[in-house]
Amino acid sequence: MLGLRRARMRAPSGGTLVLPFELQMLGYSVLLGLVHILLAAHAASLQRGYRWAAGPRDEPLPALTGIAGRLTRAQSNFLETFAFFATLAIAVVVSGRSGPLSIWGAGLYLSGRIVYLPLYAAGIPYVRSLAWNVAAIGILLLLVALLRG
Repeated sequence: MLGLRRARMRAPSGGTLVLPFELQMLGYSVLLGLVHILLAAHAASLQRGYRWAAGPRDEPLPALTGIAGRLTRAQSNFLETFAFFATLAIAVVVSGRSGPLSIWGAGLYLSGRIVYLPLYAAGIPYVRSLAWNVAAIGILLLLVALLRG
């Protein structure tokens, strides 16, 4: 997992702030979301042309195919889970319920989502579903950490 230690930042008062692991994973997940957006947009532009990308896109078009379609679907799937993850990561930290379950949950969510993207883009079944399930287990662990206190 990325950065198992808590990130330290300098506070405006000169002291040190510690960024909880769950919020570090949230930041990295935002970065992953931007990667999703950029890859899906670029693939769509390659398939439909940059004239389409720069235009108003008023006319309905057939669905994207191949890797462009898979990247667009992967982006949609990421966005469907990200709201749950972000809400729970923030809630766990704000409520003071951060602990081993929430740390594992945040790490599993991000790890699963990172692995999911190239697997989906390559069209690899089953293992892709396993990666999705790892991320879903991460969300469930965050929920348990929040509700169990």
